Amino acid sequence: MRDIIVKIAIVDDTLSNLLIVRKHVELLGHTAVTARDGGEALEVFEKEKPDLILMDVVMPEMDGYAAARRIRALEDGAHWTPIIFLTGMGSEEDLKCGIEAGGDDYLIKPVSPVVLGAKIKAMQRLLDMRKTLVEATQKLDSANQELQRLSALDGLTGIPNRRRFDEAVQTEWRRNARVASPLSLAMIDVDCFKQFNDHYGHLAGDDCLRKIATAMQSALKRPGDMLARYGGEEFVAILPATPISGGLLIAQNLRDSVREMRIAHEFTDGEKIVTVSIGVAAITPDYVLTPAALIEAADEMLYKAKTSGRNQVHGKRCDNSAVVSCLPREAA
Repeated sequence: MRDIIVKIAIVDDTLSNLLIVRKHVELLGHTAVTARDGGEALEVFEKEKPDLILMDVVMPEMDGYAAARRIRALEDGAHWTPIIFLTGMGSEEDLKCGIEAGGDDYLIKPVSPVVLGAKIKAMQRLLDMRKTLVEATQKLDSANQELQRLSALDGLTGIPNRRRFDEAVQTEWRRNARVASPLSLAMIDVDCFKQFNDHYGHLAGDDCLRKIATAMQSALKRPGDMLARYGGEEFVAILPATPISGGLLIAQNLRDSVREMRIAHEFTDGEKIVTVSIGVAAITPDYVLTPAALIEAADEMLYKAKTSGRNQVHGKRCDNSAVVSCLPREAA
């Protein structure tokens, strides 16, 4: 057991008893704080945060049992402070009442200094064990949170992965459905990426995807927008509370952020740099359709952008899955 100084609160309305117990506690090498009744005991508990409480039972205004109950309520299960009752009441019923009130031990006055010291050591041991358990639990919780965070990120690019996207799009669908707000989705594909990988190598390809992810992540300015890696050289951006006009504007910024890096790509039909094609779809979610309708519409627009010459943004607004408008954005 660790040899540490314990702060002990002593609660007794009889001054002589209070001074005697205080002297015993200090001779054992511990720090003592005192209270003369149950009300003062609560004040001392909240202010001093003692490691152990030695509590008389019979006191005016608020007895030791009531004070113990109040202390346990204040702890609310988050912490635990051992309470030892010191009293002249020695029946089995008194012992039962003390334990039920939240006490951890029950000593009959007058208490031997040797017995008191042994009880303090026993409670200190229990307190140390509980602190060790709490610390281990906190470390485990932190590790689990970090594991959960990492499981939601793509290992190559560091942005949310497909699993996290699937969760997020469901959440945003429900949220936007509740307020009848439009939701836009941008499907993004790196143009001629297979040719890039074949000629520059997979290491260069991985570095290219990391740079693209970083550039597009920086281009998303609103906290609610989310970029994720959809798979391979495909990315996807969720744009909550965004109509098609806003979705097209954001998609254009994403496309421009990639072009402006001027990553060399000699094996493409257009500009000899890495570019992306983007398909955007917007819909006002409801409780009949599912996000699959929005993903399908955005994928359709991505296909149109690819077949129309790549390095473009195409989009449509959907109403119950019907196309209302198709708005291309040609390459600059």
